[in-house]
Amino acid sequence: MGELSLSKSGLQKERNQFKLYKKVLPSLDLKRQQLTAEHNKAKEALVHIQRELEDVKARSAQQLPMLALEDIPLSGLVELDAADIGQENVVGVKLPIVNEVRCTVRDYSLLAKPHWVDVLVECLKKTIEVHICIQVAEQRVQVLGQAMRRITQRVNLFEKVLIPTAKKNMQRIQIFLGDTERTSVVRSKLAKKKGG
Repeated sequence: MGELSLSKSGLQKERNQFKLYKKVLPSLDLKRQQLTAEHNKAKEALVHIQRELEDVKARSAQQLPMLALEDIPLSGLVELDAADIGQENVVGVKLPIVNEVRCTVRDYSLLAKPHWVDVLVECLKKTIEVHICIQVAEQRVQVLGQAMRRITQRVNLFEKVLIPTAKKNMQRIQIFLGDTERTSVVRSKLAKKKGG
């Protein structure tokens, strides 16, 4: 910051800055509150998706206990083909979002594989989809956390630095101008006494 101008124009400048800071602060604080709410929602969504993964694993274990048999080759049965990750704007922050997850199922003989392989394929597809959703949810939490920290720093800058500094500067200038005015009044009275 430059040197403080102890004049009426300097006082006006400080008043204008003070008004601007007071005007901007509520919108910054509102954005911080919105980001905090979105961050909390994103954390809840992440927990929900993680629970969904645990449910898929539990259902798979319950429906497919025969997976313990190692004599049936199942590797490479389902592979991730493409994950379409888009972006959405939430409170001015660009967040990733899962649009679509496509998996490729390798052809298998219905006669050579057991009947439960169809159930396994669906479980594997769901597991892949949920894993990608978890990764995206973790990114959302991280990005919102960073945005929340940045906006909190800005709010603190306005609340704890800019507004108090502008107030102190206005007081300093007003005291200086008041002292200068009193000094000039005293000088003029002394000059009148000497002249009269």
